[in-house]
Amino acid sequence: MPDAAGVPDWQPLPERARLLFAISRTGLAIPLGVAGFVLFRVFGLPAFAGLLGGIVLAGGFGLWLGFRQFRHVAWRLDADGLAIRRGRLYQRETRVPVTRVQHLDLKRGPWQRRRNLATLIVHTAGTRHSAVTLAHLDADDAERLRDVLGRQIDRDDDD
Repeated sequence: MPDAAGVPDWQPLPERARLLFAISRTGLAIPLGVAGFVLFRVFGLPAFAGLLGGIVLAGGFGLWLGFRQFRHVAWRLDADGLAIRRGRLYQRETRVPVTRVQHLDLKRGPWQRRRNLATLIVHTAGTRHSAVTLAHLDADDAERLRDVLGRQIDRDDDD
């Protein structure tokens, strides 16, 4: 729903994406489990306990952090392009002007397909951060964003 100035509101990720979002934040679980394994071996303690403890603690922390961060990811599409906002304490907003979009990809893993979700990848002109990814979007929203941004690319090519 646009505000009084006609700018669309920020759209949150769908609630059914919460678990996948949280799981995607557990990336440190395996490296910390290995570190726990090494530390326990150095001190002569059962290595399996260090491995398991590191994985459980890091995985649990990653899930907790993911559930907390989920509420603070939003996107919006306006006349200028796509904007993505992430974070609460340290907020980061990424703008992708339509004029910088080179091509678009949609990606759907098996868990995303089960939940009717998709990942939109916007490839931009330039070398630094040349792709902007928005994971766990509603599949219909991802397709709509791809189509709208893609039509703009086609219009720019015709000029």
